[in-house]
Amino acid sequence: MQQFKRQFLAAAVATVAAVAFSGSAFAQVKERTLKFAMQNSAGSAQYDAAIKFADIVKAKSGGKIKVNVFGGGALGKDTAVVSAMQGGTIDLCVMNSSLLAGVVKEMALYDFPFVFANEQEAYTVVDGAFGKKLHAMLESKGLVGLSYWELGFRHFHNSKRPIAKLEDLQGLKIRVIETPIYVDFMRAMGANPVPLPYPELYGALEQGAVDGGTQPVINMTSAKLYEVQKYFSLTGHMYNPQSVIYSKKIWDGFSAEEKKLLQDAADEARDYQRKISRERNAAGIAELKAKGMQINELPAADRAKIKEKAQPVVDKYTKQIGEPLVNELYAAVDKARAAAASPATPAKKK
Repeated sequence: MQQFKRQFLAAAVATVAAVAFSGSAFAQVKERTLKFAMQNSAGSAQYDAAIKFADIVKAKSGGKIKVNVFGGGALGKDTAVVSAMQGGTIDLCVMNSSLLAGVVKEMALYDFPFVFANEQEAYTVVDGAFGKKLHAMLESKGLVGLSYWELGFRHFHNSKRPIAKLEDLQGLKIRVIETPIYVDFMRAMGANPVPLPYPELYGALEQGAVDGGTQPVINMTSAKLYEVQKYFSLTGHMYNPQSVIYSKKIWDGFSAEEKKLLQDAADEARDYQRKISRERNAAGIAELKAKGMQINELPAADRAKIKEKAQPVVDKYTKQIGEPLVNELYAAVDKARAAAASPATPAKKK
C-alpha cells in the first residue's frame, strides 16, 4: 500500500511539473488569431502549405496561436492585401515576390527571364544572402519577409495554337501578373499583355477575354485550366519565387519567442511547399495529357531567341534597379551553379 502511495504521489508531482513546464514554455506566447491571405485556392501548393503552416504554428504555440487561411483572393487582390498589411489589418500573406516591386523596386529582379536553370539553383540564391538582402529592404515599407516559397517555372498556355517558336506568340492576348516588367516582356515577344489578378484568370480564359497565359504545371492542374485551354508549351522562361511576408506593424508587437516560432514555422512550411510543388509539377504533365491538352517542348534554339528578344527589357530594368544589384544576383547564381557542378569533397582518412 505504501509503495502504491509513493508511485501515485510521484506521478502526481510529475504531472504538476509537466503542466508547469508547459505553461512556462509558452509564457511569452499570447492567444492570437492570424489572417493569412493569398490568391491561390485549395489544391495549390501554396494553399496546402499555408494549412501546414497553421498546423505547425498551432503545435509550436501549444494551441495559443490560430491561423485562418483565406485563399482565392478572399481578402482582396495582392496590392490591396499589401496595403492592408502595412496598415496592420491583415497579418501575413504569400505572393509572387516580383509583385512587391511596387513597394521595393528591387523586387522586380525576380521577374527577369532565364535567370535560374533549375529549382535547387533558385533555392540556393533566394535562401542565401541575396534573398535575405531583398527581403530586408521591405522592412522600411512596413513589411517583414519571413521566407521564400515558390510558384515555379512558368510555361505558355493558350487556346489558339502551340507555341513552337517565337513568332507563334504574335498577336495573342496573354494574361500577365500585374508587374511592369512582365508587361514589357510580353510586348517584346509580340503578344498583347493583359494584366489580371490570378483569381480572375479562369473566367477570362473561359469568356475569351484572353487567349492564354503563363503558369507552372501545378497551376494548370489545381485550377483546372485544362478545361478552358488546349495548348501547353514548355518554355520555362521564368522562375518565380514567392515571398511569405508579415505586417511589420503587427510583427513589432510580438515577443522574441513568438517571432522565432513564426519564422521557424514559415521555414518548415517552405520545405513542405517546395516538395509538393516539385512532385505535383512532375506528375502534372501526364494529367494534362490525359485531360486532352496538347503539350510541346520549345527547342533550345527557340528558347534562345526568346531570351535574345527579352534582353532589351532586362537592360531597361537593370538601369532602373541599379547595375550593381543586378550583377550581385547573377554572381550569386554563378556561385550556386559552380557549387552544384563541383564534385563533393571526399572525406579525409583518419
